[in-house]
Amino acid sequence: MPFVARICDSFSSLSSSSVELSESNYQLRMANNQNGRHTIILLQNSPSRATRTFMDYDSIGQAIDGICGLYERKLKEINPSLRNLSYDIADLYNFIDGLTDLSAMVYENSMNAYMPYDRQWIKHKAFHHLKKLASGGR
Repeated sequence: MPFVARICDSFSSLSSSSVELSESNYQLRMANNQNGRHTIILLQNSPSRATRTFMDYDSIGQAIDGICGLYERKLKEINPSLRNLSYDIADLYNFIDGLTDLSAMVYENSMNAYMPYDRQWIKHKAFHHLKKLASGGR
């Protein structure tokens, strides 16, 4: 389960008071994540600044699964009586485009830094991730 927390101020100014991450915790995560692709998804559901949140994942694939999970929960909320829900990539893209803000920060091991990516990059990664899952993970 990803760690989800509210961001008190803004995406660009995360302070140590908003999120408590110790250096040893960070090093342990990076050691367990051999690809060094730790991913932080930053999102805002509505124009209200109070809806700014982030989700923390160990890989890009897990982050994409998390975004799909958000959409699937929204579908279930809208259609509570349906047992089986289905959607295509265009529906997921509409959900992504409907968010006020969505971006990703992906750890690049070679640079020892997080690189920012926009919603177009997320949509591209979602397409390829879901295509890979549909073909049996190859």
